[in-house]
Amino acid sequence: MAPNKPLKLPLAAAEVDRSAHLRSDATYLDSAWPDAAVLLFCDEKFATNNDQLLFTTGTELGKYQDQSDYFLGVKDAKPFFVRHLESNQIEGVEFKTLREVGSFLSARDIGLAVHAQGLANWHKKHPRCAVCGEKTLVVLAGSVRRCPADQSEHYPRTDSAIIVLVKDEADRILLGRQKVWPKHRFSTFAGFVEPGESFENCVTREVMEEAGVELSQINYLGSQPWPFPASLMIAFEAITHTPQLARPDGEEIEEIRWFTRSDMKNAIADKSLILPLEISVARQMIKAWYGDNADKDLVGNESWR
Repeated sequence: MAPNKPLKLPLAAAEVDRSAHLRSDATYLDSAWPDAAVLLFCDEKFATNNDQLLFTTGTELGKYQDQSDYFLGVKDAKPFFVRHLESNQIEGVEFKTLREVGSFLSARDIGLAVHAQGLANWHKKHPRCAVCGEKTLVVLAGSVRRCPADQSEHYPRTDSAIIVLVKDEADRILLGRQKVWPKHRFSTFAGFVEPGESFENCVTREVMEEAGVELSQINYLGSQPWPFPASLMIAFEAITHTPQLARPDGEEIEEIRWFTRSDMKNAIADKSLILPLEISVARQMIKAWYGDNADKDLVGNESWR
């Protein structure tokens, strides 16, 4: 079997130049703010309008606030920021999660959203110095936090996680269902990379732990950010020559199923299978394996959990 082609992953879009050299230019940031396009973000949600991100201008929001306004970059000479709000109670504005609107967004807006959410989540969860415990300050337009007591600098966390599409020699795929998921919701196998572990070793370990099969022919497919709250998903496919040994671990994975393409089509039709979100790596791996009719045959319920 030939390996799948590299995936085109929805959240991997990056059309905006992050312009890191401008983050330390206070004069530029102050002058760019009034006409900048600004996203509003609070508690995992963006201000939206008709399932699109709602942009406002800096002028409408007042003065640039260096502790809550994070610079996202420039595209076609237009600067972009996100304002990190403490409350989303803004009259007449609807706030929605990236999971809800992600599949409706342009490549530009997807890239802005994952950058903005990643920064905002990190700032909210890491307000103090990991060295001395002092409250840190936002510097470099949101890309760093600095401790005023010991001058240590702290950078946004990104947790590496592998995700793998397991196939057998007959080109079936193996999917699993976690205990916490809704009934019929199945997905590919995934897990966080541990200290001192390579991506490939993590793939082998996670699949053995969760599904009990050995792997060979591990192939890299692509990567995309997954800011829920701070992951980078590294996608692989792999072949197992021991499909008969497949079994759920009984702890995290409660049920596993092998699927042919006809099995999957029938399961979608009779509602005995719920697939992951369209914006997820898992969904894109499954669609790439299924082939040209995926958008027609695999239409149905989807769930992020």
